[in-house]
Amino acid sequence: MSAPGLDDLMGSVDSPLIVVTTSAEGEQAGCLVGFHSQASIDPEHYCFWLSKANHTYRVALRSDHFAVHFLTTADRELARHFGSLSGSDTDKFAGLDFALTEDGVPLLADLPNRLLVERIAMLDDGGDHVCLTGRVDSVEVAGGFTALRLSQLGDLTPGHNAEERAIRLQRPTD
Repeated sequence: MSAPGLDDLMGSVDSPLIVVTTSAEGEQAGCLVGFHSQASIDPEHYCFWLSKANHTYRVALRSDHFAVHFLTTADRELARHFGSLSGSDTDKFAGLDFALTEDGVPLLADLPNRLLVERIAMLDDGGDHVCLTGRVDSVEVAGGFTALRLSQLGDLTPGHNAEERAIRLQRPTD
């Protein structure tokens, strides 16, 4: 349960959305992410938070390389695709145009503004998301764009509820 007013405050912030893709042992994964930020200027680091309920989280536990794709206002359908389907029972990449990096990370052709990062840390503080910090290996920019924001998606039903998380840390009781 969130602190009183936190949902209102965060709704006003209206974060831009990204799609994170990765792979491990030949298994591809990708999900819509709303929690992310640059975390260091020198060296260049980027953080994103993955829901423990998502298939992408389970693949990320075994992966070191990720693509962070920035969505534009023209990318609503891709946002819905990666945000409302579950990779546990759906191949999210079927029918999409993508290429693989040498590390097997899917790069979505329709989302050319992206970072390629290598994991340097993953923090699980007991919440329903984990923070992954990556060293920025490369940046691809197709030009200026207007970011797609959560408020622009309307009602989006996620592929998994937070209660479905794979790992649940127990906090000590007083």
